[in-house]
Amino acid sequence: MDNSRNNTYQKLADLHPLFSADAAARQIHGKGDIYGAEIYNLQRILRTLMERIEDLRARLRAQDIDPIEHCLGRIKDGESMREKLRLQGFPETTESALTNVYDAIGVRVVCAFLNDVYMVRDYILAADDIELIQEKDYIRHAKPNGYRSLHLIVRVEGRYYVEIQLRTISMDTWAALEHHMKYKKNLTGNTDLLVSELKRCADELASTDVSMQTLRDMIRQA
Repeated sequence: MDNSRNNTYQKLADLHPLFSADAAARQIHGKGDIYGAEIYNLQRILRTLMERIEDLRARLRAQDIDPIEHCLGRIKDGESMREKLRLQGFPETTESALTNVYDAIGVRVVCAFLNDVYMVRDYILAADDIELIQEKDYIRHAKPNGYRSLHLIVRVEGRYYVEIQLRTISMDTWAALEHHMKYKKNLTGNTDLLVSELKRCADELASTDVSMQTLRDMIRQA
């Protein structure tokens, strides 16, 4: 799931217009026509996933636990999907978009603590209609630049791919800053220093995440 500004995420509370018939029709007849009538299924699956995550939050809140800071979801913009298909050498068809690219649907879950990330992961994958296709744990094995997040590619109903990103608040904040730097036009100054400082901050935030998790465990056990 890329971070393009064309792929703006929407909070669960704002999703209703996304799933309306009018919105779907606009995507079918407008720039989103890459999905054809499948846009309805993509919307339905995204809505179902978001509702399941919200249901988990509601049940845990009853126990005075809320592992999720926020959850965002989106369907990849049609033009962005076409561009990705072109770059990867795939035909620009509905079937190609659904089978060759794995992030037509994207979900991002931001948690307060490290253990919450893996708890939500297990909850999502426990569903009977979800099949894990690929998992990349950049939390335990960070990227060289310091990026940390847990990435899942899942297949729903045996056909529709979803990319799910799970991370802590600090990881999400760092990723937003790194994205801003990466896509800022006419960036001036000592870019090597900026990259180095971002990496240092990522490592410090990772250490803080571990410390905060330890403190929470100690408080719960006290």
